[in-house]
Amino acid sequence: MQYKAFQPIFSKITRINKATCELQSRRASYDELAIVNGRLAQVVKIMGDQVTLQVFSGTDGIPTNAEVVFTGKAPVLQVSDELCGRFFNAYGDPIDNGPEVVGEERVIGGPSVNPTKRKQPSELLATGIGGIDLNNTLVTGQKIPFFADPEQPYNQIMADVALRAKADRIILGGIGLTNDDYLFYKNVFENAGALDRIVSFINTTEDPSIERLLIPDMALTAAEYFAVDKNEKVLVLLTDLTLYCDALSIVSNNMDQIASKDNMPASLYSDLARHYEKAVQFPDGGSITIIAVTTLSGGDITHAIPDNTGYITEGQLFLRRNTDIGATVVDPFRSLSRLKQLVIGKKTREDHPQVMNASVRLYADAMNAKTKLENGFDLSDYDQRCLEFAKEYAKHLLSIDVNIEIETMLDICWDLFAKYFSIEELSVKKELINTYWKGKKREVKADSKADRSD
Repeated sequence: MQYKAFQPIFSKITRINKATCELQSRRASYDELAIVNGRLAQVVKIMGDQVTLQVFSGTDGIPTNAEVVFTGKAPVLQVSDELCGRFFNAYGDPIDNGPEVVGEERVIGGPSVNPTKRKQPSELLATGIGGIDLNNTLVTGQKIPFFADPEQPYNQIMADVALRAKADRIILGGIGLTNDDYLFYKNVFENAGALDRIVSFINTTEDPSIERLLIPDMALTAAEYFAVDKNEKVLVLLTDLTLYCDALSIVSNNMDQIASKDNMPASLYSDLARHYEKAVQFPDGGSITIIAVTTLSGGDITHAIPDNTGYITEGQLFLRRNTDIGATVVDPFRSLSRLKQLVIGKKTREDHPQVMNASVRLYADAMNAKTKLENGFDLSDYDQRCLEFAKEYAKHLLSIDVNIEIETMLDICWDLFAKYFSIEELSVKKELINTYWKGKKREVKADSKADRSD
């Protein structure tokens, strides 16, 4: 690396850990980059004149008399329309054999938008996935995670969302991807002809784990360029934030900080919120929506990572395996979009809220019937119909493989209602029944739910 004239070179490291080193200097500033024995590092702590540097590729082989040079600037990203269709590493360098991006240099990791400059989210963000659009409708400017077990196909889902979402620009932040997952994303985007609207920042398992800490900031800096400068509707996909948190834990432990719950740093909430709070709806039309994957260890929702995430985000999307249809579904009971009321029935068809409520209630009745069956109780005619409804509802609407418009989802629900239930069993407003009911009034048998009201 070329050093500037009169740039001081330090050559006395006082302490070396697995991923950090310390030295004395009064020239350093927080987040500033440095070169330690030819390796890129970043200032993560300053106590008086004692500076702690996080070495991204690790400290193995670095001697105590290694040369240390501070660059005088924080990590930056060159932003321009040339980002589109490209794949970059954690430093913003191309990894797709393409040319360097020429654009404006912007420091990553800046502050979130002032709340007084935000607009209340009110624009629909359709994904084409029934379990999301029908029951957990998203809005632009929202922040929401996927909670998933490691063996679930969350990378497939994120790729599907990238291709189906009604957004102007997609920013993918791949954190700790296997090479197979990286190639999967690349092939899917190329084969779909969608590269021109997707920007990808990738850290693989072969890259140093500490580099994962840069991926969310790189992705969100690119998102801010398109949302603010171009007034575009931007969707940021981050996967997997659990691996990002693990990298935070490594640095925290190497700095001898006292660990909090589950060996996570005490700053975990702030570290996550710093990224999630970049989700915003701007008054001029641009927006940043964040969907992130948080993998669960053994389904433990009480772990510090999902626990802190739940306090920050505006809902969550749970993935689970539905054994009745042999597919992964978005769980209608454990999933929640806290902002859906801002758009359903307003930016979607008028019957959306009522259809959503009725279908989930009937699906819940089916789960109760399934419990009765497993415990050896006899099932009523209503129970049997609920079970049949639940299978088709899961197959045609909850499965992650579903790719249809919201109005089609609503029409399918009405078809299933007419096939298995009477008007009285739906508990839907009369005016909606008159407009959308597609079946004949069926005779309700004596042991059905409707006739047990007395």
